[in-house]
Amino acid sequence: MLPTLPLWLYLTFALTTALAVGLFYLAAHRSHRVLGVMLAWLLVQSALSISGFYTVTTTLPPRLAFALGPPLLLLLSRLATGRGRAFFASLRLDTLTLLHVVRLPVELGLYGLFLHGTVPRIMTFAGGNWDILMGLSAPLLYGLVRRRRVGRWVLLGWNVLGLGLLFHIVRVAVLSAPSPVQRLAFEQPNVALLHFPFGWLPALLVPLVLLAHVAAVWQLLSQKEFGLG
Repeated sequence: MLPTLPLWLYLTFALTTALAVGLFYLAAHRSHRVLGVMLAWLLVQSALSISGFYTVTTTLPPRLAFALGPPLLLLLSRLATGRGRAFFASLRLDTLTLLHVVRLPVELGLYGLFLHGTVPRIMTFAGGNWDILMGLSAPLLYGLVRRRRVGRWVLLGWNVLGLGLLFHIVRVAVLSAPSPVQRLAFEQPNVALLHFPFGWLPALLVPLVLLAHVAAVWQLLSQKEFGLG
């Protein structure tokens, strides 16, 4: 059971998820199919979280794999097909860049959860998680992409840095969550993400951020000119 948390934490994660869904919907040129897939996945994950599925922490693999695994497999399968790669190439690069702004409220929310004892300090900017820098810099990079005032290699480097920061926090989150593979933060483990609506972070926000990076890197490496999609 989670301790009593302030309403603003629930609202932060709910509104941030809505923002991420909306931005990716725009990046996908308002595709109703893409929107439908995201909303359906949110409903599935909400039902699992509310049912207490993720609070069972003794299984192998850890049940968080059911949140992260399917989106990751979908991403890899899309990369393996020409149709999937064409989808990545069609996404709006400017909006993919702006999508990373969601990492700012996520990091503020994680810090609030840390203060209430439900995630460890190492998952926050106070504990060496610098993912917040991507959220702070995303609006600036978005403006530069819109005006075509940023070089390909600068934008590529920013996305590669973002991927590294994302992989770091995902690793920390998985290894600090209660499970047979837990290796970190035994004194204050990552329990918030096992509950609704904070489980939307590994189930949807992380996959969308990952997809935005992968699609941007694909465009920057495969296209002679990059633009607004």
